[in-house]
Amino acid sequence: IGVIDNIAFQTNILSLNAAVEAATAGEAGKGFAVVAQEVRNLASRSAEAAKEIKNIVENATQKANEGKNIASNMIKGYGELNLNISQTVTLISDIEMASKEQLMGIEQINDAVNQLDQQTQQNAMVATQSHDIALSTDKIAKLVVSNANAKEFIGKNEVKAKNIVNQTQGREDKVTINSKKVSTLQSSKPIVMKNNSDEWESF
Repeated sequence: IGVIDNIAFQTNILSLNAAVEAATAGEAGKGFAVVAQEVRNLASRSAEAAKEIKNIVENATQKANEGKNIASNMIKGYGELNLNISQTVTLISDIEMASKEQLMGIEQINDAVNQLDQQTQQNAMVATQSHDIALSTDKIAKLVVSNANAKEFIGKNEVKAKNIVNQTQGREDKVTINSKKVSTLQSSKPIVMKNNSDEWESF
């Protein structure tokens, strides 16, 4: 641009000199004066074109600098994005490990629940068996009391009930034998039960 501007400036000076010489030559220099004017016009247009080129180049330089700044910001942003991606990948790996640990914990909890279920079923079976045993014991006790009531022995009428609190049900269902001792037979003969029947017999 500087070279074009200098050429335009020198061309303009030469055209001015040519115009002066054409004016000095008079009628003979009229054609040369016209050519000098055209050269001067071309020099002016060259100077204007150089000025426009200069403005365009300055604008282009400014836009290029702006593009450079934008590119620098983009590079910085890509660096931050890369860092964020790395952190995200790390977080995903941590989440994966935590998920595996949670899965293992859930499996352990599931096993514990299964064990508790099995133990509960066993406890239910034991409770059912205990209930059956209690019913059998109650039945046997009633049979023993019934058989005892059906037998005659010395001191039977002196036996009285004694209150005992039934702690299992929180009620006062009270049945026991009085602290009064049953007197023995005066003849000191033992009371035995026959093997083939439920009857009591005194010897």
